[in-house]
Amino acid sequence: MSVVSAITVTVPATTANLGPGFDCIGAALKLYNEFKFTRQEGGLTIHVTGTEAERVQTDESNLLYQAFVKFYQYIDQTPPTVKIEIKLGVPLARGLGSSATAIVGGLIAANQLEGATMSQSQVMELAIAMEGHPDNVVPALLGGCRLAASSGAAWEICDVPWHQDVVPVIAIPNFELSTSKARGVLPTEVSRADAIFNTAHLGLLLRGLETGNGQWLKTALQDKLHQPYRKALIPGYDAVNIAAVSAGAYGMVISGAGPTLLALADKLHSKAVEAAMLAAWQKEGITAKVRSLSLDIQGAKSF
Repeated sequence: MSVVSAITVTVPATTANLGPGFDCIGAALKLYNEFKFTRQEGGLTIHVTGTEAERVQTDESNLLYQAFVKFYQYIDQTPPTVKIEIKLGVPLARGLGSSATAIVGGLIAANQLEGATMSQSQVMELAIAMEGHPDNVVPALLGGCRLAASSGAAWEICDVPWHQDVVPVIAIPNFELSTSKARGVLPTEVSRADAIFNTAHLGLLLRGLETGNGQWLKTALQDKLHQPYRKALIPGYDAVNIAAVSAGAYGMVISGAGPTLLALADKLHSKAVEAAMLAAWQKEGITAKVRSLSLDIQGAKSF
């Protein structure tokens, strides 16, 4: 088993929860971060370019590097000194899985530098342990849309078919929302009625995504576990939601912990939904970037 001197890893952004699938479902999107690790003598160096590069830590507190070190702790070895080059394409703290890209990227880079001593499932388990929940790291690693369920000792991962006519439209505002703040507004307990509501709607969501049935998706995207509490943290949420649906979207949800908003539409209406979401936020005095994306089906790649 041979070690290598340098490795580059690309990891896709993710959109998680998809309404009723709180903390258990997510999809990879064609928007990427790229990380290059090179063995070197001397100390750690981290160089960052791209979106919001100046806001990324360039010392040992960097999450990408922490994940890299975590791998070596797991195999009980001392990590090598490395130069890390980061090219950012995924916005920070916007609900598009930027932290998941760092965790997955760091673990894969370390594994590849050591000759792939760890299986993909082992990397996944370690990534979930670091993130605390599977909805972002699993699709970031594997690609596609994925549902994760714990069997107690391990995770069962289910590939969720996504109909080609269902288009994700993301609206990324020019403000942040921390995951900790978004989790802080959630109740510690929910009613039986709300739990039943979300169970039914998640089942319908899976069938709606698979078949492209718009009527099913309109109903399925509703949620009672997190969005009613989080939407107050996102200025203009209701206005953007009304605009998206009026333009032909099946519905709109919060991407991950937010504040990015995700609408699902068919190909015929996706551009109109983009324009409507952008205009609605502009009326609220908020600048946003809105674009239709497609699913990444490959997940993290290394070369």
